[in-house]
Amino acid sequence: MTQDRGGTVLKKAVKVDPIKIEVAKELGLWEKVQKEGWSGLTAQETGRIGGFIGKRKKAMKKDK
Repeated sequence: MTQDRGGTVLKKAVKVDPIKIEVAKELGLWEKVQKEGWSGLTAQETGRIGGFIGKRKKAMKKDK
């Protein structure tokens, strides 16, 4: 993070995996992410998203 001249903290734009967004929407966490950002999620919520992403990527790899 950086600060502008007025002292406002600016967040860097981060490229997010589309699968991560899709899973967050499926779990009903997307609104929270939009309001508070990814850092606003609890460890449990983040773990759930990560678990679903892992399962999905594993399934995609199997299908190839």
